[in-house]
Amino acid sequence: MRLQPAARCLALAQHLTLRRPFLSQPFSSSPLALMGDTAANGSSPSPHGQTTQGTTLAALPKSWHFTASLPADPVFPTPADSHKTPRDEILPRQVRGALFTWVRPGQQKDPELLAVSPAAMRDLGLALSEAATDDFRQTAAGNRLYGWDEESGSGGYPWAQCYGGFQFGDWAGQLGDGRAISLFEAANPTTNVRNEVQLKGAGMTPYSRFADGKAVLRSSIREFVVSEYLHALGIPTTRALALTLLPHSRVRRETVEPGAIVVRFAQTWLRFGTFDLLRARGDRPLLRRLATYVAEDVFGGWDKLPARLEGTNVAKPSEAGAVSPGRGVPASELQGPAGSEENRFARLFREIVRRNALTVAKWQAYGFMNGVLNTDNTSVFGLSMDYGPFAFMDNFDPAYTPNHDDHFLRYSYRNQPTIIWWNLVRLAEALGELLGAGGDVDDATFVAEGVKDDAAATPLVARAEKLIDQAGEEYKAVFLGEYKRLMAARLGLRTQRPSDFDDLFSSLLDTLEALELDFNLFFRRLSTLRVADLATPADREAHAARFFYADYFTSPSTSHNADEQLAARRRVADWLDRWRDRVIADWGTLEGWGSAGPESAHGGVPPERDAERIAGMKAVNPNFVPRGWVLDELIRRVENDGERDVLRRVVHMALHPFEDVWTGQTPDDTKEGGGGVYQGDADEEVRWTADVPKKGRAMQCSCSS
Repeated sequence: MRLQPAARCLALAQHLTLRRPFLSQPFSSSPLALMGDTAANGSSPSPHGQTTQGTTLAALPKSWHFTASLPADPVFPTPADSHKTPRDEILPRQVRGALFTWVRPGQQKDPELLAVSPAAMRDLGLALSEAATDDFRQTAAGNRLYGWDEESGSGGYPWAQCYGGFQFGDWAGQLGDGRAISLFEAANPTTNVRNEVQLKGAGMTPYSRFADGKAVLRSSIREFVVSEYLHALGIPTTRALALTLLPHSRVRRETVEPGAIVVRFAQTWLRFGTFDLLRARGDRPLLRRLATYVAEDVFGGWDKLPARLEGTNVAKPSEAGAVSPGRGVPASELQGPAGSEENRFARLFREIVRRNALTVAKWQAYGFMNGVLNTDNTSVFGLSMDYGPFAFMDNFDPAYTPNHDDHFLRYSYRNQPTIIWWNLVRLAEALGELLGAGGDVDDATFVAEGVKDDAAATPLVARAEKLIDQAGEEYKAVFLGEYKRLMAARLGLRTQRPSDFDDLFSSLLDTLEALELDFNLFFRRLSTLRVADLATPADREAHAARFFYADYFTSPSTSHNADEQLAARRRVADWLDRWRDRVIADWGTLEGWGSAGPESAHGGVPPERDAERIAGMKAVNPNFVPRGWVLDELIRRVENDGERDVLRRVVHMALHPFEDVWTGQTPDDTKEGGGGVYQGDADEEVRWTADVPKKGRAMQCSCSS
């Protein structure tokens, strides 16, 4: 099978070159206006089903388990050591033998709480009314510390993580939380799900390198919106709780900009780069300790990790066979034949592989690009994280990268599956000794000294490389299984056929690329078509026009003549014909409904079934996408024009991306927040969901924030 260029970017996981690891190398409105908003669209609910009123910030159960479990910076071995040090003397330096440094946020004067996500409030377990309190505002600005007793000099204390990373493929050494400071871990009282809450832009840390520890309002708005939007789509992501403007903070980037802080949270902020740094420094004991912490604390125990795939699925796992491996394997158990035994660390690596495969498949299916997929920006939990020059696809171009510094297109759309695997191989190199040890992983001599001679190292390296190669096959299978599932759903199909990949997915992307059609608008507009609308070639050709930007046909500067425009419409119409046939095969049968008479009247699908399909497609194909031009307008209006309501409206649409309209709607869960009919700007909503302006297409931005 020979794939066309656009199709090939979807099947990259089938063609990955698995690089062998080198194991021997070492304003006007209050944010409270948001309180009437819902947590998420009805078709994409909160994963925890949080429906209670929530608790206060003071009563929210808090812990500092990360800092109690892992070693602190030896310069500040206790919180008291850090607290008694003047804030301006905690400066960038190399930190060794530690995974974090105790460091408090800088104090901020007159912070303005610009926005709060009600979805994040609920998932964290907070009552929506808490956002109205001064306690919440001061905590969101870093001025209020929970857990720390000033009089006794003891208690829970903020911290910044230490990690390294490969940036654009090159080792960058120590990086770390240069402007992020974690406050505490918070457990949702209803679900008991624990999240680490941190401030981004709260001041300098030992990991700030040459920077100032601050964040600008521009990038903070972008991160706030995209975090909550991806969550609403069902894509794993770190979350954004609140956005605070610092009116007395001016930050120099390309220009001088206002400073801001984002309150964000995640079940873990550990990255591949955390392991990278320990491997580079040869810190074997701490690397093993960190891997154990991830398995036992982050993933909930060794028995929660995936069991070995059985039978023929081991070396070449099918998409079906790789979907749901068994669980419940005891920590001490080995699985598999001699020479490729999987110990608990191999199962840990596979869990991280599987999570990241699922996430990158969702990115590809929704046309999302992170822009900077360095290993320090890749999550062990499989979360989308660290949003810099991200973007969503406008007119489809597999080579598009939103990062104007990515001159070699390393982080382009088509490369994301390959780059995530490249990052996973770097993680495998860090864990390689533990993976390759097999049953000797708990041997006292091995734990203390590792492998000292070549004779003992040879089988270890061979075992590790075999396990990594198998994990690569599993990565491909999980990626393709999730990608095909999502694409089938976006095209309104209840079932999958092997032929769908070529006949529908690949041919569609080739068409989108060749005709420069908008990726997300195509799916949403397809969601509004009835099968009966496409009964004849003339019908299909007429409806094909809706998938083009209007200026394709009307702009006086267009280079497309009438014959080219007709050929373009016919190419789309040909695809619509194949899609129609597939939908009829999928939806066209109903008990008690014959296939002969109604075909001409209803296009081959019972009207009630077609309505069900359309509703299902609208529930997975967003109407609102926070594109670069929308965010640029939002930033300008908030930063330069002093508007505040516009931020509320964008956040509301981001939390409910699948609606046909927003103004005048009454989402079901507004009752909890005491809200009612949503008051937006109907004209604005239409403009933000219509054709992308010519100057706003395929925008790029820098990493600076």
